Amino acid sequence: MNAQSPRKSSNKQRCYDSPLQYIKGIGPKRAAALEQAGIQSIQDLLYYFPFDYLDRSRIVTIRDLPKYVNGDKPVTIIGEVFRQEMRRSRRSNRLVFFLTVKDQTGSLPCVWFEGVQWYKDAFEKGEMLALSAYPDFDKLGRIQFAHPEFDRLKGAEEEDEPDWGKLFNTGAIIPKYRSTSDLSRVGLDSRGFRRVIRNALKSRVGHIDELLPDEIRSRVKLGSIEAALEHIHFPSSYENLNSACRRLKFDELFFLQLMLAYRKRRVGEEVKGITYTIESTLARALAESLPFELTKAQRRVINEVAADMRSAKPMNRLLQGDVGSGKTIVALLAMLVAVDNGYQVAFMAPTEILAEQHYRTLTSHLQSLPVNVRLLIGGQKRRLRGEILEDTRSGRAQIVVGTHALIEENVEFARLGFVVIDEQHRFGVLQRATIREKGYNPDVLVMTATPIPRTLALTLYGDLDVSVIDEMPAERRPIKTAIRMEHQKEKVYQFVRDEVARGRQVYVVFPLIEESEKIDLKAATAEFERLQGDVFPDFKLGLLHGRMKSEEKEKAMLSFKAREIQILVATTVIEVGIDIPNATIMIVENAERFGLSQLHQLRGRVGRGADQSYCILMADYGWFDSPRRGRDAGELKREKRDAQTRLETMGSTSDGFRIAEVDLKLRGPGEFFGIRQSGFPEFKIASLVEDGELIALARNEAFALVDRDPQLRSPSNAGIRRHFELHYKDVLPLIRVG
Repeated sequence: MNAQSPRKSSNKQRCYDSPLQYIKGIGPKRAAALEQAGIQSIQDLLYYFPFDYLDRSRIVTIRDLPKYVNGDKPVTIIGEVFRQEMRRSRRSNRLVFFLTVKDQTGSLPCVWFEGVQWYKDAFEKGEMLALSAYPDFDKLGRIQFAHPEFDRLKGAEEEDEPDWGKLFNTGAIIPKYRSTSDLSRVGLDSRGFRRVIRNALKSRVGHIDELLPDEIRSRVKLGSIEAALEHIHFPSSYENLNSACRRLKFDELFFLQLMLAYRKRRVGEEVKGITYTIESTLARALAESLPFELTKAQRRVINEVAADMRSAKPMNRLLQGDVGSGKTIVALLAMLVAVDNGYQVAFMAPTEILAEQHYRTLTSHLQSLPVNVRLLIGGQKRRLRGEILEDTRSGRAQIVVGTHALIEENVEFARLGFVVIDEQHRFGVLQRATIREKGYNPDVLVMTATPIPRTLALTLYGDLDVSVIDEMPAERRPIKTAIRMEHQKEKVYQFVRDEVARGRQVYVVFPLIEESEKIDLKAATAEFERLQGDVFPDFKLGLLHGRMKSEEKEKAMLSFKAREIQILVATTVIEVGIDIPNATIMIVENAERFGLSQLHQLRGRVGRGADQSYCILMADYGWFDSPRRGRDAGELKREKRDAQTRLETMGSTSDGFRIAEVDLKLRGPGEFFGIRQSGFPEFKIASLVEDGELIALARNEAFALVDRDPQLRSPSNAGIRRHFELHYKDVLPLIRVG
């Protein structure tokens, strides 16, 4: 239906606002349970999408299950509940729940070690279940499922759904819906959801308004919203299902890109920034004093930043560059332009260690230039802090480096004109906004050494201009990366002894500071004592971790830099912030427990000089093979497989963008880059990992629409305007400071 039709809009309003309880099969009790789960309207119900589908290509018989042991995907069987019982484990004395199901080829025991009190009342004899898990053998060599996911299909007496026993001979595609114990208690398990959603769709046929104008749907080749909602829930074919997914994903991505388009338009047209004179005596003097040649990529980015600074529009640029690619020197040259124009610079880093490292780097580069650089971090003595605050307030401090201390209320700048935010994803949206508000529309340069895949950059930073330093300095030699197991440790130690004897230095990184009962990993403090006393008694070792006082951390870092310490034992506190060209070996203990981004950052701590450097990843996969409370075999198998993928990726490439793509696929965008705290709406169906093509299409259409009809006054855009105002207005304030 066309969005501009008054009659249809009225129908839609009545449709989406009418109480849930009047949908056939819901009623007051179910409506209350749905509201508690966040499903408050018919629209919410129709947009409660299946999390998976049953289809005959992934359903196997019980007889064939042994073929799928050690497979990389869970498999599904359909069976009838035959027997259930509680037993007490002889080994742990804990209650265990057993459920036996059967199909036409045999019977299968399913076992649960957790939540047994709930499971013992969850099933009825004779009901049909679809159960999914990684099949495995028990101690007696019998095939079993441990902690399977299950979906109720049909009770023994019910005939209102397909004959599930004949599913092997049909082409049925059956939606599976997530439920909760509260929803299941009122009959809204997956089967219950299928019924009420089918009823909701039947009652709304012809009353679901189209959001997108025909011209956009035609260009992007999208079906109608009504067909998409029908086929996402009850697809008659995979072609229809894929078409529905594509349409619904596009909608989510389009409205997000629309917000970014408005943000960029606002910054570009409504906000007046600072127009800088680019010719800078300070910047030229620094460039001429550098002991190395800038790379072509650095020069290109410098020109892009200079063009922004010359413009009256406030700069809003993301600078991406791998560890060691030379982002800081690019930022410093831009900072000096601002200083030469009479403005102050704020340089914000996420940790004290990183802020201190940046402060040392800047003062080292600027020692022969008349530029006043101050460091503002927590824990400074009162008198020193007062001096720094006064210098900042008066304008004597031309560059102020600091942590989140920079955004405190008592920090005032005389003339803040340029802001650099390093590793910006570690800051919340409001923190980034506060530092900008301390100046009058200052230029902002956001830096990150965490490579961001293009699909994620287009979504998270669709309103920023992006510069990439994709070239390493010529003198940098590739770091050799090796994966070693526990039984090879003595050879690794001998390699370390040989390298230290040649005058090199070494990092040894552990994931924890002290022993943990939950995660049995080596702790840095305990291992420091063992390594110093038993393994490297002839060398000087140092210890660095996040719980040390600032002065202690500073002392350890300076001792390492001065080569008084040969081997630095540390936690991931060194992931960023230490630049020691003579350190050529990075050993990461229990590397299987680190994320890809962390491993890549840690590897970047070596290779800072001209000598050959090495990263040795010590792995112990046995941790995944031991039984752990509350974790089923399939979950552990997935974790182990992901750990192996991470280490294999590290061993095969040093390309930060390739590593980031693998990391994004393994972890998902929420974990990868803190999207949940960034003010962006969460996607129900779109994926930043898989939907790169759609992201680009949605971006093009959204930005073109804002150029074409910024007020959305065209009748054909009425649906977009209504949906945008209704669903996205609350997030706009955060998007504006993104």
